[in-house]
Formats: sequence, structure tokens, C-alpha cells
Amino acid sequence: LPPGESSFRTVEEVPDYVDKSIPFFITFIGLEFAVSWIQKRKLPGRINDGISSLSLGILSRLPDVLFRSIDLISYIYVWNNYRLFELPWDSPWTWYLTLLGVDFAYYCFHRISHEVNILWAAHQVHHSSEDYNLFTALRQSVLQKYTSWMFNLPMALFIPPSVFAVHLQFNLLYQFWIHTEVISKLGPLEWILNTPSHHRVHHGRNPYCIDKNYGGTLIIWDRIFGTFEAEDDKVVYGLTHPVNSFDPIMLQLRPLAHIWNTFWATPGFCNKLSVIFKGPGWGPGKPRLGLPEEIPVITGKEVPFNPHVPAYLNCYALVHFAIIVDLYTELLASISMLSQGTVLLRIFFIILSLASFGLLMENKSKAGILEIIRCLVFIGVYKLGYFKSQFSFLDYAYEV
Repeated sequence: LPPGESSFRTVEEVPDYVDKSIPFFITFIGLEFAVSWIQKRKLPGRINDGISSLSLGILSRLPDVLFRSIDLISYIYVWNNYRLFELPWDSPWTWYLTLLGVDFAYYCFHRISHEVNILWAAHQVHHSSEDYNLFTALRQSVLQKYTSWMFNLPMALFIPPSVFAVHLQFNLLYQFWIHTEVISKLGPLEWILNTPSHHRVHHGRNPYCIDKNYGGTLIIWDRIFGTFEAEDDKVVYGLTHPVNSFDPIMLQLRPLAHIWNTFWATPGFCNKLSVIFKGPGWGPGKPRLGLPEEIPVITGKEVPFNPHVPAYLNCYALVHFAIIVDLYTELLASISMLSQGTVLLRIFFIILSLASFGLLMENKSKAGILEIIRCLVFIGVYKLGYFKSQFSFLDYAYEV
């Protein structure tokens, strides 16, 4: 969208571009599957990893159901109380300056999220997939947004909130399409833009990929600050020490538990602080970001975590996950008409369901018990009228 079509006087006038883009997300995911099948005769991902990524995406958005965006709240507060001067909201120069400002702020936040352990504990959720596809773009942390907001505040001293709100969404939306393997390199654009090739490197656990290519929309920041790396050897995706789980709750919480345990096991007060604020590879006597030689070597024979699950269980999980997506989107559409108790009940059921699906995809023995409990809860609350589909034919299916 050019500046003239995406400039607004007030924040209230700014469209929710992310929600409007959901049909395009679905379309592009379908195209990625088709192109991947044509190119390689294989699909770009797995059912278990795809459900896990989408579950993490839904979890990351649930706080927005209850609270306003901390990015905008903090930005508007600084703008109202501390701005130094005001750039015109309808100027193309303001629009382009904000594009650069938001992307540079993202670069700074993204880099620090890899270099500070407590921030990495949140951001690593996005990197935990061993697949690399458009589902991975939706794999987000619940906690990350509560640390990223502060990097945008310097812009609030002179850039109107409405312009910032537009570019905050644009920067996020741009990053969706670069999570794919079906697009190779894009010629001269590789010098300026963050592309699928550059971002594949960022998601790699090969030693040459670690802590590289932090840009959101632009790759120029990495070239300027020495964090750029071109795609070379075949990239192996995921964390250097894979978590081997599809449980979205565990994926959100285990890194924090690891920091907690390491904090108490590490002697010395300064060392304990270093566990929190230095890099995830740090240890006593090591450099701030750890030792590069301790990064596991990639052999090319790495096998992604992929427990055997019967085909019928995959089909079951897909159908029930689709039901949860329906309930989630209906919750977003009707939030203003629901009581707080009903909203909290629906959120609880969504979280319970996503956790159950994760255990099913791992074929855990306790998954069956949790799934029976979940289905009984669904029957009870549906009969009491607390659940409703946005599609009438699904309401009939739920009754059945």
C-alpha cells in the first residue's frame, strides 16, 4: 500500500491489517504446498509440526483478547507526555522514515533477543520448529511482545502513533512470506530486502548461521553492523539443542524453567545475573555469547523429531484442531458481546485443547486421558450455551 492509502490522522482509523490478511495467509500456505509438491514431490512440512506452530500462534494472540496492545499503549503514553515535536501524519517523508525506524527498532530488539538469555527464552519459541515453511511464521511467543515495546519508544518523541501503528503491522506482515523454501534467491533485491534466502540462514542451526540476519523487512542493518551471512551450505533448521516436543505450553515454559534451574545451580551472585542477562551459550569463564566451538557440528544426517502416530490420530487431531480454530475466530468476532466469564472459559478451553493436541502428536500415554477430559468439557459447556460456531452447519455438527 502506498503512503496515500495507508496514512491516517488517528490510531482509531488504522485498519487491522493483520486480521484482513488472514485469507491471504491461508491462500499462500496453499500455494506453498502446491509449489513444493511440483518442485520436490513432497510437502513443505508435517502435520505434527504444523499443528504445533499454529497452536503457538493462537496462544500468542490470546492475551490480545483480554488486553490492549502494550506496543500502542506505551507508545501513545510517550507521545502524549514527552514528544519533542510532531511530524505531519500525511507526509510521505514521515511514512518512509517510520518504515526505516520500525525496521531498525526490530533489528535492535531481534538481535538482543538472541544475545540476552531471558529474552531468548521467549524468542526461541519461534526458532523451535525443525521445519521451515509459512506455518513457522505463525509460531510466536506469548511473552515476546512484553519486551519488544520499549525499542519503539524513541520514535514516539516525534512520529505520530497512527503512522507507527500502520508500520508495526506492515513489518510483521512482511515477515510472513519469507518463511519458505520454495523461493530461492531474488537477484539484486537480496542486497536490500530480507528475503527467504536470508531468513533461512537466520533459522539455521548450522554454525555459520548462528546469530545472523536479524533484519525484519530490510537486510541493510545486518550489512551495516556485521551480522549478515549469505546462504551457503544446506541449512538445517531449529535450535542447536532441539526441544523434541509439540506441546505448545511446554515450548513456552521450558526455557524459563531452564534459566530458573541454571540460576540456582550457578555459584556466585554476578554469575547468577550473567545467567539471565548474558547469552544463552554463556557459562562461567566463557565470553558473553559463549564459545563458537561449542555449537554442535551439522553432519547433514540430522533427523527431525517425528514420533510415529497412526494415520487415524493425525486425522482426528486435524479435525479437532479445525474446531478450535473456528471457536477462536468466533471468539474474536464476538468478544464485545460476551461476558468476562464466558471469554475466560473459552480461553481456558482453547489452551486445554492445544495442550492435548500437542501430547497427541507426541503419542504420549497421558494424551488419551487428557483428550477424554477435554471432550467431556466441550460437551458440557456447549450444552450450556457457552460455545457457538460462526458457521451454522458447524453448530449442527457440534450437536451431533
